Amino acid sequence: MKTAATSAPLLSLLLLLCGGMGAAAQAQQVYRTVGPDGRVTFSDRPPVDAKQPQTATVGGGTSAAASDTGAGTLPYALQQVATRFPVTLYTGKDCAPCASARNLLVARGVPFTERTVASNEDIDALKQLSGSTSLPFGTIGGQRLEGFSDVEWTQYLDAAGYPKQSQLPAGYRRPAAQPLVASVEKAPAPADGAARSRTTPPRAPQQAPAPTRANPSNPAGISF
Repeated sequence: MKTAATSAPLLSLLLLLCGGMGAAAQAQQVYRTVGPDGRVTFSDRPPVDAKQPQTATVGGGTSAAASDTGAGTLPYALQQVATRFPVTLYTGKDCAPCASARNLLVARGVPFTERTVASNEDIDALKQLSGSTSLPFGTIGGQRLEGFSDVEWTQYLDAAGYPKQSQLPAGYRRPAAQPLVASVEKAPAPADGAARSRTTPPRAPQQAPAPTRANPSNPAGISF
């Protein structure tokens, strides 16, 4: 497959990334709610009734740089970049381009959060975040990357300020991949027959921050 680099100058890429700083700092949450009729909805607004059944957080503002996986030991400069431009990778099972994107981030020493897309709920949530169901999907700050192109991803990582060689300390532990949508556990029906359910407190995964500028086209035209 023919791969071409983006035509925008590197300075434009950097300006575009900087434009997403505000969105990255205040990442939205997406809520998955199942109503009494069984209808599933996704919204960036929390339900009015805090006791509304089957509500699970899909996204949060926690990045790999601020997690409890050894990020406190990151070199200062790398931690600053990871905080300003957090990286999130959305992957699927048996997805070769997803593995290539993951390998690039690991080899370069980029702290990142990985969210897996496996269930129908995950697919619906991915469509809410990216506008499509193509994988891999990635975010670098407010910039969205659909599909994988080594040249394209490298350009955006460079523009964000990530070092070209890994600076991760020996004791750094990458966060384990988590499902995009947290699982919801139903409680047994009460004796009076009223429908009730409870939500297992999930560890909220990070949602892709909304970009503040138009998305650039994928130069490689890759869609898994």
